[in-house]
Amino acid sequence: MAAEKSTSRKIVLLIGTVKGVFLYETDERRTKWKLTGPHLGGWEIFSLCGDARNGRILAGTGHFEHGPTIRISQDGGKTWRGVKRDPKFSTTAKRPKAELKHIWQIVPGHASQPGTWYAGVDDAALFVSHDDGDSWSELKGLTGHPTRPRWMPGAGGLCLHSIVVDPTNALRLWVGISAVGVMRSDDGGKSWQPRNAGLPSFTPEFGPEAEIGRCVHKLVLDPARPGSLVLQYHGGVFVSDDAGDSWKRISAGLPHDFGFPLAVTARGEFFVVPLVADINRVVPDGALKVWRTRDRGRTWRAMTKGLPQQDHFVGVLRDAMIADTLEPAGLYMGTTGGELFYSKNAGERWEKLPASFPRITTVKVWAR
Repeated sequence: MAAEKSTSRKIVLLIGTVKGVFLYETDERRTKWKLTGPHLGGWEIFSLCGDARNGRILAGTGHFEHGPTIRISQDGGKTWRGVKRDPKFSTTAKRPKAELKHIWQIVPGHASQPGTWYAGVDDAALFVSHDDGDSWSELKGLTGHPTRPRWMPGAGGLCLHSIVVDPTNALRLWVGISAVGVMRSDDGGKSWQPRNAGLPSFTPEFGPEAEIGRCVHKLVLDPARPGSLVLQYHGGVFVSDDAGDSWKRISAGLPHDFGFPLAVTARGEFFVVPLVADINRVVPDGALKVWRTRDRGRTWRAMTKGLPQQDHFVGVLRDAMIADTLEPAGLYMGTTGGELFYSKNAGERWEKLPASFPRITTVKVWAR
């Protein structure tokens, strides 16, 4: 993937928190930052995505009065509106009864499909919009999958939290579901197949040869290698070089196998933040370390310069770390303590942006 070259483009960080949206704006030098917000103050934000084509920001929100909804801003976050038809489960789908609790992820469709968006929700399902997010329909091939009656939630719920669109094939999609695993569609979401070979079984109810029962924490594409995917699992980091048909573990050099966030640069550098354990979701020893591999897991290095290394017992949620496509790559990371750190040299040195936020749930890069 080519690095962005224009020196006039704006870079906007979309920061979702449990109490609204904040926007940090800079340019490609990433030296001066301007903060606005809170937008949607008091709303719980689970997902954010900005579209450089038409200036829209889509937010997956939660609210005590309105419930889980998608909100749209067309003026840089100043004002927001609801959509014509929010994601809603079909009453005619052939699947166990489901309840829409959260909207975990929103991503744009393939570049050849302007106006198409996907939304992943809890209880696990995938919705699609073909009118720029104004109306949503359920992809029943996933919710009606033959394995659906045996799907089981992870500790955070039965959530479809990762959506990957193949940039070389508009009909190929992958999703990550806790605690079901990776599912792939090769026909635009009409039908789906589990793609979990090589991932250890997570739930005792399923044997090691079962198709499902895998606790995926985060699934992303490796832009440096077509058909290659990277996965943060409940027990390690895994990579697939055959579009998910098989997986191999690459996290032998990490201090712990548990973690949530995963970022990949245009060059194929992987970044993770190991946490102590499922029942203790904080960084080890109170030292915030981002681990990087440049050789697909053969070696890992802790990136700590500029990050607090003492008495800093925070976590990083699955959608709260991301890389941009600049050269050198920028990394952006929000913590459960409301801090936002960034690196403009692929993790070699980190700085903290000055504001303190509520608990950060999601961080996205929006190049305009």
